[in-house]
Amino acid sequence: MEKKTLSRDGTPLAYERFGQGPAVVLVSGAMSTSATVVPLAAALSDRFDVCVYDRRGRGESGDTAPYAVDREVEDLAALVDVMGGEASLYGISSGGALVLEAVASGLPVGRVAVYEVPYVMSEDASKERTEYTASLTEALRGGRRGDAVELFLRLTGLAEEMIQGARQSPMWAGMEALAPSLAYDDAVLGAGSVPRARLASIAVPVLSVSGGASPTWMSEAARAVADAIPQGTYRLLEDQTHRVDPHALAPVLAEFFT
Repeated sequence: MEKKTLSRDGTPLAYERFGQGPAVVLVSGAMSTSATVVPLAAALSDRFDVCVYDRRGRGESGDTAPYAVDREVEDLAALVDVMGGEASLYGISSGGALVLEAVASGLPVGRVAVYEVPYVMSEDASKERTEYTASLTEALRGGRRGDAVELFLRLTGLAEEMIQGARQSPMWAGMEALAPSLAYDDAVLGAGSVPRARLASIAVPVLSVSGGASPTWMSEAARAVADAIPQGTYRLLEDQTHRVDPHALAPVLAEFFT
């Protein structure tokens, strides 16, 4: 990406814009760069001015220690400024949690959509998240980036043989490069459960979407997000998983953002 802007703390953020129309900023999830949401940006570009960006510590964007969720909120504010001072927001997975926190913090936006924010919905899942956080912190502190990636893939439910296969693949180096940002996504998700009191303060319309082929708890979490927000709406996309097809999602977002 050729364009860059500076966040409040001086961190350079790489971004790209597609199309013309009302402004929309897309936010990616864990273990990803802006490239993961470019297909969605392309699908929306016939009706919107869409911005994608590399979150701090990823891709062509910089990073500034120490990390704090507030810094990522400031990053998003910098991108909204680039788009003219107000935009609608979309975030997938932990990127959705960042979007929700930014809006709850008072970022001026039009409408907000999120896809399958992975809030935990059971005591067992909450315990697993707590153990993951501790193990992830230990692995990253020890410089064991590969182990950190393994922990994340295991948390997502990927089979052990697939994890070991991934370690032998050409993509592994890129995944290790993104490993430190796993701590950022973990921080964005907080305790892991749906932050109902925080979400109740959001005063703009929010669309929370899940896929019909995803695990049941993801749909439960998506519905809980919508229920917690005064102007929240829930939508189920049939046959979709956590890797949602941008061509299935784009018409839903376009209708909501218009």
